[in-house]
Parts: sequence; structure tokens; C-alpha cells
Amino acid sequence: MNKTTTGVDSGDDSAVRCTSADEVITELREILSDGALIEEEEASKRHSDLASGSFCRARVIVRPSSTEEVAAVMRTCHKHRQRIVPLGGVTGMVGGCITQPGDIGLSLERLNQIEEIDTQNNTITVQAGVPLQVVQEAVSEKDLLFPLDLGARGSATIGGNIATNAGGNSVLRFGMIRQMILGLEVVLADGTVLTSMKKVLKNNTGYDLKQLFIGSEGTLGIVTRTVLRLRPAPKSRETALLAVNDFASVISLLHRSEGALGSDLSSFEVMWQSFFRQVFDYSDKHKPPFAEQYPYYVLVELLGSDPASDARRFERTLEEFLQSGLIVDAVLAKSNAERNALWEIRDDVEALIAHYPIFIYDVSVSIDQMEGYVSDVRSRLERGWPDFKCFVFGHVGDGNLHLVIAVGSNEKVVRDKVEDIVYGELRGRNGVISAEHGIGLDKKSHLSVSRTPEEIEVMKILKKALDPENILNPGKVISV
Repeated sequence: MNKTTTGVDSGDDSAVRCTSADEVITELREILSDGALIEEEEASKRHSDLASGSFCRARVIVRPSSTEEVAAVMRTCHKHRQRIVPLGGVTGMVGGCITQPGDIGLSLERLNQIEEIDTQNNTITVQAGVPLQVVQEAVSEKDLLFPLDLGARGSATIGGNIATNAGGNSVLRFGMIRQMILGLEVVLADGTVLTSMKKVLKNNTGYDLKQLFIGSEGTLGIVTRTVLRLRPAPKSRETALLAVNDFASVISLLHRSEGALGSDLSSFEVMWQSFFRQVFDYSDKHKPPFAEQYPYYVLVELLGSDPASDARRFERTLEEFLQSGLIVDAVLAKSNAERNALWEIRDDVEALIAHYPIFIYDVSVSIDQMEGYVSDVRSRLERGWPDFKCFVFGHVGDGNLHLVIAVGSNEKVVRDKVEDIVYGELRGRNGVISAEHGIGLDKKSHLSVSRTPEEIEVMKILKKALDPENILNPGKVISV
């Protein structure tokens, strides 16, 4: 018996395997359908982390085509204590899909079927490998809406969205994907299949087990199928870009927008001047919406049910904001093309990549703390790197800020110093180190900023209970 030990970058989550990877792969070939395995040479051409540009280092990638095959893979790997890394669309930002030599990658790309769109219950039943955009387009044909939306919609899969509890542009109204999941099917580390594919909104029968796996980043189980809640497609969509002179007005604008537009307010995106200027300095593909520069820009969107009255209400609200001095200028989209042009400004991350190497952060902090947090982060960055760049934007309505920082180097010692600033300034503000990207490998050492020792210990207990051999995405999120 060839006893080997494999570890990850953290060095403290090794899983001892008592069988060679080749023996495990031989068994997997016997239980999987043709074409299910991608060998090392071909696997190495695939990314395992787009954010860092890392390529797959797994010994092999297995591609089961059913829940039963996923369960068979997990039983085999559990028996041999073989490390396995779940792979979705690999669009994550925190190293959650990083693989090591000797690992087996588990791709759900062949679990790519929409099983049912139920227009009576307004649900969709899908396999985990279906891309988000495919779900959006399929339900749109039925005059329905799946409200999760994010920039990587074309490649991010539903299983990956669930594993990271994805948020996106409409969290203010519809919540994270956690709020959109009615039923879930999960394969545990030992191959046990937990199936609760119910379509009901209310199920108060004991522990809500599906919540354990939403946001667990593939460390507790493999999501294979889900029932998602749909909403009626909106009949109206009103969008405007607003210019604001100070952050106190941004806060007032949010509250007054909520009061005037109610539950129809779906997005409240804020761009600091640094971000806004960079988008236009980078290229001429966007038409500047304003003649002047302002400290803050707010993208507000309403999704409603009555086009005529919603348009009047939206315009009347903007007029009141202008008359009161809460905003100093506004651009109201009058067509889908104009609306898309405004959102393209907000989504133009390519303009920030021009300052590569960059560090990307997603944090949560209460709205009253945001201005001070950003100011203190910038001040500390300036002391260390006078020529630094810090671009700030985010879903401020739900407390989520994105910071993209460039200091001229991406060496580990430099990154550590920048992270100490970005995360350190959250401690006294009761902030959170990840609003929607997750923890993965990259943020694991900073988990104590957001979680108490007692919380982390309970997370370890859950991990040990559900994955006692530590074979599921080991080394990610927590150390056990």
C-alpha cells in the first residue's frame, strides 16, 4: 500500500491517503460513464481560479452526469481518504477552487439540465451545473424572473452560486440566493444523498438542513440539484444615475428612495469618484453622463408592475430630490440602450484591471460607518504607498463595498500589509471581511475579524461531523 500525504498552501489541513491516486482513478473509471474523466495533462489546461490565473493541478478531473454518479465518486474517495475539490464555473475570487497535486477535481459541468419550470408554483428545478444566465433566459421566456444577477452570469453556475451564497445587483430587494432556494439535494463526503426538493415556502419541520450547505463553499457537501423560487417578470423598469455631493446625502438618498419607491426599489449602487473617473479615463467607450465631476454617483433602479404610474412616480421622486438639494444632477434612462449604458459604467471592471497588479476586496460595514472606513483605509494606504490607487464602489443599499487597490506590487508581503489595513479597519466597526465572495483560501487567516472564537469552533465541529476524513475541499474556509 502506497501511503501518501498531500497538503494545501495553508499546510495544516492535510488528508492522509492510504491508496495511490492512480488506484482511486482506476476505480472511478469503472463506476463513471465514458468521457467522465479528464486526465492530468488536459486538466492542467483548465483554470482553477480565474482571479489569480491559477491552473488546475489536480491529478484528474471527474465529471459525473447524475447525482448517483456524484454519490459513487464520493463513496470511493471517502473509502480511500482521497482529497476532492468541487469545481463550478471557477469564477470565484478567493481561491475556493484551488487544487493541489494529488487532488481530484469534481466538475459538475455535465449536470446541466433544467428539469422543470413550474408556472403554477413559480419554481424552477435545475441541476447544479447550469449557468446562471441559462436559468435567467429560460424563465424569462415564461414571463418569470430569477432575480439573482451578477457580472459572471454567463459562466457562474447555480451550484457555485449556492456554494458561495451569491448576492449581486438586486440583493436590496430580493436578498442573497439563500432567500431564493426552496429545495436542495446534496451529496455528503461519504456518498450519502440528502434530498429535500420541496417547492413550499414554509417548512418548519425541525432543522433546516439546506442552510448548512448554502455558503459552505463545498466543504460540507456537494450540491447537485435545487428548487429555486421565481418571481413574476417586472412590467416596468426605471433607471437613473444621480450625482451627489457628500456621503451624508447618499445615506439620506437611500432612505428617502426606500420611502418613496417602497419594495419596488431593487438596486442602489454607489460609485466613489475614484472609480467613476477611472472608467472614463481608461477608454472612450462610455459617453460621460455629466459635464462636471462629483464626489459620489448613485445608480438607482425600480422594478415595478405598472409602466405608466411607475414612470411618473420615479420622475416625481427625482424631481423632489433635485429640488431639495439631495442630488445635484441626474440622468434618467429613456430606453433599454440608455439603461444598459448606465449599468455598463458600473460593471466596467476592465478599467480597473488596467492598474494590475490589483487586490480585490468585498466587505460589509454598516452604512453609518462607510465614509469613515473608506477614509481611514485610504489614509493608511497613502502612508505606506503614496502613489496608491483605491477604487471604491458597491451595493451600498445592503452594506456591501468593493475595494480595488493597486500599490505597484502583488508580492505576498505587500498583500499581507494591504489586507491588514483593509480588514483591520473593520474590527472596530463590527464589519465583515466578505460580503459575497466567500472565504476560500485567501481570507481564511482573517476569519477572526468577522467570527468569534466560539463561532469558528462550532464551524469546525460541523466540518468534522459531516466530513470526518477532511476530504471535501480541505484547507478552505477553516482549518481542522
